Amino acid sequence: MSDAAGDGYVIEVENLVKCYDDLTAVNDISFNVRRGEVFGLLGPNGAGKTTTVEILEGMRKADSGTVLIDGIDVRRQPKRVKNIIGVQLQSAQFFDHLKLTEIVELFGTLYGKKVDACSLLERVNLEEKARSYYPPLSGGQKQRLSIAVALVNDPVVLFLDEPTTGLDPQARRHMWELIGSIRDDGTTVVMTTHYMEEAEELCDRVAVMDSGSIIRLDTPDTLVEELLATGFTHDRQPKPANLEDVFISLTGRSLRDE
Repeated sequence: MSDAAGDGYVIEVENLVKCYDDLTAVNDISFNVRRGEVFGLLGPNGAGKTTTVEILEGMRKADSGTVLIDGIDVRRQPKRVKNIIGVQLQSAQFFDHLKLTEIVELFGTLYGKKVDACSLLERVNLEEKARSYYPPLSGGQKQRLSIAVALVNDPVVLFLDEPTTGLDPQARRHMWELIGSIRDDGTTVVMTTHYMEEAEELCDRVAVMDSGSIIRLDTPDTLVEELLATGFTHDRQPKPANLEDVFISLTGRSLRDE
C-alpha cells in the first residue's frame, strides 16, 4: 500500500474479508477514499455496508485484509484510529438528564479535550437548544446533535450512517448543507444512505455494494452517464423539479424543529 499522506488517500482498504459462519459479509473488497471528499457506500440491505464501516471505525475485526486511516493500521492500532475519527452515534447513547452543552462537553472529556460546546452546537444550528435536554428534541435536532458530538475531536474522517433517515424535507436539506460545509472545512466524510438523490447531491464518489462485494465505484455523474450510454431511458421523462422542491417552495426552507 502507498502512503496515505503522500498520495492524497486518507483511507486505504485492501482485500478486506469478514465472514459469519457460512455468510461472507465482506468479500475481498479494496478501495481508497481521497482526503477531503464525501464518499458514499450504497447498496441494498445485507450488502455489507454496515460491516465494512464498522471495520473501518475499529468497532469490528476483519478476518483478513488491511485498513489504513491517515496512515494508521486499524487492526494494529485501533485506539489511535478512534482518536482521529468521528462517528455519528445513535440516540440510545445519549443521556436524558443532561443539557446539550453538558452532553457535548462530556464527549469532549472522553478525548481528553476541553471543547467549546456552544460553538459546536452553533455549528449544527442548535445554539437555541444549548440549555435544553435531549428527549424533547425533534428528529432533526437529534441527528444534528449526533454530528456535533462526532466533531468534538476535530476528526480527520467523519462517519455518518443514514444521516437523514426520518427527517422532513426542510431538515433533510439543512443536513445536506451541514455535511457539505463539514467537507468544505477539510474533513473527509464517509456516509451510507438509501437515498440515491442524497448520494448524487453530496457524494464526490460512491461505491455500490451487493452481496459483500463492490460492484462499481466512481462519481455519481460517471455512473449515470454509463447507464445512459447503454440506451437506458426513464418510463417518464424527469422534470426540472420534483415534489420535494414543491414542498420546500410552498412551506419554506426554515427548520421546523418545534
